[in-house]
Amino acid sequence: MSLFIPDFEDATVVRAADAELVGADSPVINQLLADSSATGGALSSMRVTLAKGANGAVPHHHSKSAEMFYILDGTAQLLSDDQVIIAERGDAIVVPPGTQHAFAAAPGEIADMLVIITPGVERFEYFRHLERIRYGKVPPESLLEVQELYDNYFGASAAWEAARG
Repeated sequence: MSLFIPDFEDATVVRAADAELVGADSPVINQLLADSSATGGALSSMRVTLAKGANGAVPHHHSKSAEMFYILDGTAQLLSDDQVIIAERGDAIVVPPGTQHAFAAAPGEIADMLVIITPGVERFEYFRHLERIRYGKVPPESLLEVQELYDNYFGASAAWEAARG
């Protein structure tokens, strides 16, 4: 195993008032905190707030990064491989690289999560891309063209489909 040493010198400070919000008028709000370029590749982080029962991310995996979900409030459903986990306030789930995962607010519940991807991948533009899809500016299929760029590869999961109904 090799050790990754991030390359940055000064602390990255993101004030809540300055953090970009993507999807502010939707059931899924992404507050973009620190992208890979701001942390010397150490991590990318965002806060994801899901309305009651809202779907967050469909099944996917990252080939190069682990992803941590820390539940700030509410209850989330998370897929890790074929296991659906119910996570509540204060719970942390770390999904290893290459493991298919997904997340959503549990039915009838909200979920507010801190999400950290490490080592970092430039992800902020991915969320902006999702916003362009939501507004009809680009087709949903356009995500297939940028899977490698964002280390975000889509899949399918019978366990997730059964859990989400």
